[in-house]
Amino acid sequence: MAVPAIVGGFALKDVPVIQPAHADTTAPLQSNGVQMVPATFADLAAKVTPAVVNVSSTHVETADAQQPNMPDFKGTPFEQLFKQFMENQGQGGKPMKRKATALGSGFVIDPTGYIVTNNHVIESATDIQVTTTDGVDHPAKLIGADPKTDLALLKIETTKPLPYVQFGDSDKTRVGDWVLAVGNPFGLGGTVTTGIVSARSRDIHEGPFDDFLQIDASINQGNSGGPTFDMNGNVVGINTAIFSPSGGSVGIGFAIPANLAKPILAELKDKGSIQRGYLGVEIQQVTPEIAKAIGLDEPKGALVASIQPDSPAAKAKLEPGDVIVSFNNQPIHEMRDLPRLVAETDPNAKVELGILRNKKEMTVATTVGKLKDDDKVASNDQQSQDDTSPADANAGVQVSALGATLALVTPQTRQQFNLDDNEKGVVVSDLDSDGPLADQGIRPGDVIQRVADAPVDSPADVKRLADKAKANKENVLLMLVDRQGHSLFVAVKLDNA
Repeated sequence: MAVPAIVGGFALKDVPVIQPAHADTTAPLQSNGVQMVPATFADLAAKVTPAVVNVSSTHVETADAQQPNMPDFKGTPFEQLFKQFMENQGQGGKPMKRKATALGSGFVIDPTGYIVTNNHVIESATDIQVTTTDGVDHPAKLIGADPKTDLALLKIETTKPLPYVQFGDSDKTRVGDWVLAVGNPFGLGGTVTTGIVSARSRDIHEGPFDDFLQIDASINQGNSGGPTFDMNGNVVGINTAIFSPSGGSVGIGFAIPANLAKPILAELKDKGSIQRGYLGVEIQQVTPEIAKAIGLDEPKGALVASIQPDSPAAKAKLEPGDVIVSFNNQPIHEMRDLPRLVAETDPNAKVELGILRNKKEMTVATTVGKLKDDDKVASNDQQSQDDTSPADANAGVQVSALGATLALVTPQTRQQFNLDDNEKGVVVSDLDSDGPLADQGIRPGDVIQRVADAPVDSPADVKRLADKAKANKENVLLMLVDRQGHSLFVAVKLDNA
């Protein structure tokens, strides 16, 4: 299966963009407001490529001298011979350290030498070198990096102003617009490719703020950190990843949108690091099935699956099952809108959350916290009584409406399914392969914590609520499930035929 693979401004105000003498600054061809296919990209390439640079970084890697697949001669006549061989190789049985070089791309965003690239190009580097288009190597200083968005800002010293490019408005970029990518694929140096914007707002599960532009301009390993230009020569994206079964381009590349990058790079320039807001909720997408179960006309908002103790969300008295539909009067159309809005909010700012709870709209207020590295940007402690003997709990109760066998959480089931010591709820001990729970991806060892709006303490609770929903001709039953410490809501379809 092909998987996404990582591959790789702000300009000073009132400073003119430096361009080569032969650059053509003419706007792209238009016909009735529609962008036409240009006869050539040569003028655009000549205009922007002087600002694109190669970035190389040196890393120290540690490798064990005794590799897992090496033979073990201990206790054999060859033991001493092998030991001498390893010592002659300079290893002596100790971990080896070796230098490795990573190659990527970048681009100059102001004439004093600030350069944008990807964080993964320079992460953990002991040395960073930038090669400009005139072939000159420059040692680079890391001003700041943001792993969560895979952005980094470098600075090189120069005695003369450098050619540079400016960011455009990526929100105005439409699917089907022409783009031009420039970078350093496979270390070959300045390479220009063209294509179109294939899609917007792609989530490729690389981080909490995924909102990529998808482009079909050819990008490969080494293009990381290079720019994607619109036809006016403005940077609308930063090439970061490709989707490929082979590691080479198959026409599916991903670029960080300029409008996401600009404020982050500005803060890196000013402060050297990023401060983000923190709400303290674990959220999930509102699917059409979940929307139907909670009374929404259409899927929207961010469904709260769990809440971190002592977090801003806890202080606002948010509850699992709440749907956050707005943040400071800004609508939440999709789940991923919320982490971005929270992250962009200054810590200690007072905000209002519009939520849907039990099919009623309401507003709650809280103060945004400061995100730590191990916090969740935008993760239930239900009470339970164990009045049943371990033998009864392990036997389980068959709930035919769900196609599952359920059991109490006891020391025995905790051990059997590797559950946490403070886990509470009802554990799924067995499933019908074609049952409603199995259809929603539930598996043995998952723990049901809530059914509809009620906490559950025993299999009898789950059976009663499921039977009640079925008797009321409800088509969907909402459940809160815990899987190894991660909470998620599932909308279980009930057969009411």
